[in-house]
Amino acid sequence: MTGLSATAVAPLPDWLPAKVRLYLSHTEDGVPLRALAREVGLNASTVLRQVRRFECRRDDPLMDGALEALARAARSDIPDPSRKDASDMTAPIRNLPVLPDEAQLEREGRRVLRRLVEPGAVLAFAPEMEKAAVLREFPDGKSARTAVLDRSVAQAMSVKDWIACRKAGRISVYEITAAGRAALKRMLDAEDRRRNGGLAEAAAPFGDQHRSWGERTVPEADGLRRVRCNLAESPVAVLGRRRDKDGKPFLETSLIDAAERLREDFELAQMGPRVAQNWEKFLTGGDRGSYRADAGLAEGPGRARERVAAALRDLGPGLGDVALRVCCFLEGIEAAERRMGWAARSGKIVLRIALMRLRRHYDETYGRSGPLIG
Repeated sequence: MTGLSATAVAPLPDWLPAKVRLYLSHTEDGVPLRALAREVGLNASTVLRQVRRFECRRDDPLMDGALEALARAARSDIPDPSRKDASDMTAPIRNLPVLPDEAQLEREGRRVLRRLVEPGAVLAFAPEMEKAAVLREFPDGKSARTAVLDRSVAQAMSVKDWIACRKAGRISVYEITAAGRAALKRMLDAEDRRRNGGLAEAAAPFGDQHRSWGERTVPEADGLRRVRCNLAESPVAVLGRRRDKDGKPFLETSLIDAAERLREDFELAQMGPRVAQNWEKFLTGGDRGSYRADAGLAEGPGRARERVAAALRDLGPGLGDVALRVCCFLEGIEAAERRMGWAARSGKIVLRIALMRLRRHYDETYGRSGPLIG
């Protein structure tokens, strides 16, 4: 954004997203969309969609107030009409409301987002108030205020897409977004690294926001062992942490175990598609890398392939397709719905039915404990 609107960008916070800077450059400085597109290396239609997106969000009181404050901060040479002295009408506006800096936003964001991720928590804001509050409703119907924050901090959180307006009105209600949850995970991981004195593993803040570390019990030759794993690696594990309207987990632990069993067999059977050139024939001498029709599969992968095929046959068309895509190919529910032409939000219901059928297949075929993998 250098060169086009330096006067508008200079006083803006460093954390401000580039899309908001594009919006302000167009609406406040009057920079044409094509000129902005050439500056940032995007298509003019892409810039237009970004500008329209923020223009449509002006119905959100927090977003509208934030954009208005940024616009006034950018117009530092506009006279203050509230001054009664005519000689001072040409003086610039002073004490403009500004959004918090990056350090304050991270500090307050970490405190507030921790409260917003709690079940039943929302952020309430009234345009005439200088403060916003986080309210939490408990299962018994009672509610309590768990956090209070300044208007400017709430506006900054709206600009960062950490919160979204669920209901606008005299008292607007906001809830945390997926971006807000990811930002909170990034902040907490960074706080843990600072607390440990930088002795943790290599910093990966933007990768850690998509991970959810937990423990899992795995069987070994000498007994059970608990290992640290990424619970967000599988779409089934992510779906298993969601809860229905009664507060119960959407997927039981036994269903998640059945999905993981299918995935382990699938990976052990080496049934995934080859995504690169096979260099074995070029890197081995004689016939060591050649293919022999009677060579067959190794015993472990061969049995795993048979278990996967038996499970998919038992599931049948539809149920087997969604189990294969989500459990084995690790496709998201939304992606599986689009590929299979299903209605939105129907995939998770079909997946739960498929996992119930898969659990019954494993119980009837191998018993509750089942044979060891391989």
